[in-house]
Amino acid sequence: MRVVSGIQPTGSLHLGNYLGAIRNWAAMQDSLEDDAECMFFLADLHAISMPHNPAELHAATLEMTAALVACGIDPARSILFNQAQVPAHAELQWLLNGTARMGWLNRMTQFKDKSGKNREGASVALFTYPVLQAADVLLHQATHVPVGEDQKQHLELARDIAIKFNNDFGEGEEIFTLPEPIIPPGAARIMSLRDGSKKMSKSDPSDMSRINLSDDVDTIARKVKKAKTDPEPLPSEEAGLEERPEARNLVTIYATLSGKSVAEVLADHGGEGFGQFKPALAELMVESLAPIVTRFVELKQDREALDAILARGAARAREIGVPTLDAAYKALGLVRGR
Repeated sequence: MRVVSGIQPTGSLHLGNYLGAIRNWAAMQDSLEDDAECMFFLADLHAISMPHNPAELHAATLEMTAALVACGIDPARSILFNQAQVPAHAELQWLLNGTARMGWLNRMTQFKDKSGKNREGASVALFTYPVLQAADVLLHQATHVPVGEDQKQHLELARDIAIKFNNDFGEGEEIFTLPEPIIPPGAARIMSLRDGSKKMSKSDPSDMSRINLSDDVDTIARKVKKAKTDPEPLPSEEAGLEERPEARNLVTIYATLSGKSVAEVLADHGGEGFGQFKPALAELMVESLAPIVTRFVELKQDREALDAILARGAARAREIGVPTLDAAYKALGLVRGR
C-alpha cells in the first residue's frame, strides 16, 4: 500500500487544509502497517500554472514544509518532498500528454473555475494541470490517494489515463497501478467564514474568510467574532441547520476540533445565540492550534533543516519513481537518456 497526496505551497496553511486533509494525512501515517508507505509533496510545479512571484514561491515552499511537520507529518515515517526536486513528475506528465484527451480535460471543472472569464488568457499549464496530477500519483505507483469531493474528478482522470496507457502500450503488462480514492471518515469540509457556500480557501482575497495556522490568539478571536452568521440561535437538532450554511460551518468546525458529532455539539449548545457560541469556538480553536503554531514558528526559522528534509525526501522519491519512468519510456518506444 502506498498513499500519495500533495498540496500547493501558495499562501498560508489554513484551518480548512488542516481539518480537511493534513490532520488525516498524519493519522494515516500513524495507522499504516510497516509495509505501507506515505508520500506527501509540495506541489510547486502546479503553483506555476498561475501568476506567481518566484522568490515568494521558494519561501512559501519552505514555510509549508514547516507547517506540515508542525501538523504531525513526520519525515522519518513519511516521504516529504517538493515536486521540483523530482523531475520525473514533469517528464511523466509529458509522456502522459500523448494519452490524455482534449475532451477529458475540457470536462475538468477546476480549469473553468480558476480561469474564470479569461480562458484564452489562462496558461497552458493550468489546462494540463490534471495530467500533472495524474503523473504525481502514477509515477509512484500510488495504490491510494486521499481526496475530497472536489478532487474526485481529477483522480478519475488519472485512472482513465492509466487504463488507456496500459491498454495501448502495456502489451499485457500493467505499467501503472490504478489508484483508489480514500475519503477519510474524519475529513471535514470547512467553509469560508464570510460565505458558508464556499470552501475556505487560500485564494480568497479576504483574509477574514479563513483562519490561518499562523494567526495569533487575538486574530483568531477577531475573525471568529466577525464570522458571518444569521440572527437565529443554534438549534437543538441537526435538522435545524438546513438552509443555514454559516451556522452549520461554525458548528462543524467546533465538532471537528472537539472530536464530537454535530448532534452532540447542538445538544450542548442548542438555544445559544452566536454571542455565546463564538467565544467558546474561538477558545477551542486557540487551544487546539496553539501547539501547532508554536512548533511552526520554531521550524520555519531553521531553513537549513527544512532544506534537508526536502532533499532527503526527494532523493527517496526519485529512487521510487525511476522504474516507472523507465517502463513508460520503454513502452512508448523511446530511448531514455541518462
